[in-house]
Amino acid sequence: MLHFTDIADIRNYLNERQLEGKSVGLVPTMGALHDGHYSLVKAAVKENDIAIASIFINPVQFDQKEDFENYPKTMSSDFSGLEKMGTHIVFTPSLEEIYPSTLNLNLSFGSMEKGMEGKFREGHFNGVGIIVGKLLNIIRPNTAYFGQKDLQQFSIITCLVEDLSYDVELKCMPTVRSENGLALSSRNQRLSKKGLDEAALIYKSLNLAHDLLRKSYSIAEVEHQIHNLYEKSNLDLEYFAVVDAVSLVPLTTLAQKTALCVAAHVEGVRLIDNMIISE
Repeated sequence: MLHFTDIADIRNYLNERQLEGKSVGLVPTMGALHDGHYSLVKAAVKENDIAIASIFINPVQFDQKEDFENYPKTMSSDFSGLEKMGTHIVFTPSLEEIYPSTLNLNLSFGSMEKGMEGKFREGHFNGVGIIVGKLLNIIRPNTAYFGQKDLQQFSIITCLVEDLSYDVELKCMPTVRSENGLALSSRNQRLSKKGLDEAALIYKSLNLAHDLLRKSYSIAEVEHQIHNLYEKSNLDLEYFAVVDAVSLVPLTTLAQKTALCVAAHVEGVRLIDNMIISE
């Protein structure tokens, strides 16, 4: 497994490989890797000649300084896991390498960034768009892999790729879950055993919403039931939203593909999840 930290070095190496006709798959991460990340890496290894995982904790996408400072750093175990998965290259640029000067660029994604995560995390998608845009420009992958857990992020990146004409295929991979249904997340490391057990309610609430919609409850009725469920729990519900799975527009009736999206706080840790259902 090769390790690069400099943009010029990895570009030079990949330019030669791509001239040889080698396909490249990219998995952008912020480290603290878990089985959800490794499922993306597994797909990249299987589907490409060269699988690359990047590890960069991007300060621009954090709206709270303490969230950035508390983000878990597990570089040693991350490298070990990536090597076991057959990763060909790990790219770990420094902050100065990615942002060598004051960042003046601001990206706006219109209505797509206004609701859900965008409503509660000011500037988050500007930061996501900038770092993903940079990585796509540096690596120039044939395919880039993202997890469905961050559905709004994937929609934003799709918008970025389409609007700026990046020559890359984006793949949204299924959410990987623990035995109790909790979506795997680096933030889960900050929860106690009790918190992990209580957090299972998040996935249960999505299943409940799905069941109610199948029984022809209206979206407004489902939203009311979900809010009642959280009020009786130890979790602090930030939002529950029913949106079009592609455009992210809030729905009053089901679309061809509907996304049920939720964010909640468990022991002060903010977790998100979603479920996509057909009409």
